[in-house]
Amino acid sequence: MSILKKIIEDKIKEVENDKKLISLSKLKENLIKKNNYFQKKLEEFKKNNKTAIVAEVKKASPSKGILLNNFDHIKIAEEYVRANAACLSVLTEKKYFLGSKKYLSDIKSKFNIPILCKDFFIDTYQVYEAAHIGADCILILLNSVEDNLINDLLEAASICGLDAILEIHNEDEMARALNFNNVILGINNRNLNTFETDIKTTVEIFKKFELSNYTVICESGIYSKEDINFIKTETGINNFLIGESLIKSDSIYSKLIELNS
Repeated sequence: MSILKKIIEDKIKEVENDKKLISLSKLKENLIKKNNYFQKKLEEFKKNNKTAIVAEVKKASPSKGILLNNFDHIKIAEEYVRANAACLSVLTEKKYFLGSKKYLSDIKSKFNIPILCKDFFIDTYQVYEAAHIGADCILILLNSVEDNLINDLLEAASICGLDAILEIHNEDEMARALNFNNVILGINNRNLNTFETDIKTTVEIFKKFELSNYTVICESGIYSKEDINFIKTETGINNFLIGESLIKSDSIYSKLIELNS
């Protein structure tokens, strides 16, 4: 069984347990609708000719293990905010990425910045839960859910006022993603079979599908200002989701300043 299938199986069990702790009806009853803050912030940065970096609060991954031993989510978020990140991405998947929903709610309570809830969304319950803990955006991994569920997740996101990123890894997935409206497209440069990254993936997919009229985020494999400039020159993409190279740097603040320069 692949790691992704294991994650999804465990996520189904986790969501069922969460529903016993707080019901969907209670989440809906207490819903405070967001205002698509995430997308608006990306547009604001583009309008002001500033690179929009979605900086990731990430402790570990299945492929790389623990990225930072002395992990302090509040301190990391503070560094990102000081260095002018456009938005944050917070891993909330707990078993394989050592994330936490509390990380997201803690950060949201301290910083007025749009936050992506980075998890494996397989149930509309999670969308309302994401809104409840303070998220402004969700990420839907296209290759792990069927089209009907994607539509349901997007409808729930719209009701909650959340933005939604559809994450794809190859041309077949992008062809499918373009069937959905009002989404941000995330092109992940990581090959899920080999776990290798190649930022040319973004360029090739962007050009083949002529995505100039879409909001697109380049994800994974961004380690330097040269990488950012390459993507910008080849595609015009202004949005970058960056985690590992920031978390593992000697100075998160200095590294983000360098990438933002």
